[in-house]
Amino acid sequence: MLELYQFELSQFSEKVRFILDYKGLEYKKIEVTPGIGQLEVFKVSGQRQVPVLKDGDTYIADSTEIALYLDSKYPEKPLIPSDGITRGQCLLIEEWADQSLGLNGRKAFMGALNHYPNFRTSFLPKNTPDIFKTFVSAFPSEVFNAIGIGLTLGTDILKVGEKTLKRDLEALTLILKNQPYLVGDKPTLADFTVAALTTIIKFPPVAYFDIPIDIEGKGIPGIADNSDYFTFFEWRDRLYADFRQPVDKSSSNFGGSSQDNKPTSIEID
Repeated sequence: MLELYQFELSQFSEKVRFILDYKGLEYKKIEVTPGIGQLEVFKVSGQRQVPVLKDGDTYIADSTEIALYLDSKYPEKPLIPSDGITRGQCLLIEEWADQSLGLNGRKAFMGALNHYPNFRTSFLPKNTPDIFKTFVSAFPSEVFNAIGIGLTLGTDILKVGEKTLKRDLEALTLILKNQPYLVGDKPTLADFTVAALTTIIKFPPVAYFDIPIDIEGKGIPGIADNSDYFTFFEWRDRLYADFRQPVDKSSSNFGGSSQDNKPTSIEID
């Protein structure tokens, strides 16, 4: 069985999970502990970052390389068109999405955590004590400027990221007003990449992430609830409904299940 070394809330891990579901491939999720778990991933793959896919004795790092590998090894339901023009468009959009939506989506997300205390507390488990919610709500906003981005970013850079993200969403909305997919009449790698990388901007209304927090339908204020992007998010959620397998939280890993498609953890003793 395929094994996916991942972070459950990673946009790029979600991109690979979406592709695996679309192709109907069974896989086991292995949740990597940030820091020490990444050293274990490095030992087996030579790569500290996730996602990393294991197929037998073969390890493939990077979400794009994983997609290309899966399309070559498991060609049924291809991700990349064979026609020259649409193939080029697909690969170009995928690369753009990785670079622009991936980074600017995280900047906008961190900016929202920075600016909206209620947005921060909405990502806490339901049984979180009120005193801890108050502490998180009052936490100094400067701390959130760089968390999860891997760079030291100031408020101005986060604002630029949000502005760029809005332009990206406007462009995607215009493209999708009169066609079912970004490229051609079938879903491609471009669609799954864009869909996965926009989850933290506005999470789909159905549970697709195996975490002990209800994040369904939550999104960045001012973007997720902006009617200008309604067409885009409606398209994105329809793509999820058609091709992504939802999580049954009642039997999830956090509920005590040991099913293979639920994340297990990896650490170093």
